[in-house]
Amino acid sequence: MGKFLNYFLEVFKPKGAHQTGNFNLRMMHGINRISILMFTVGLLVMIYRAFWR
Repeated sequence: MGKFLNYFLEVFKPKGAHQTGNFNLRMMHGINRISILMFTVGLLVMIYRAFWR
């Protein structure tokens, strides 16, 4: 769980000018951000439906 939380915080931290990777790496991290957000929203919807239906 610690590695996941560390990656989660690292992905959403703003990047400085010295941390600009190549295009493919930036796109991969962008897709990972979208995936994490979609997973979190889906998990919240499932929890909401489980408790309030």
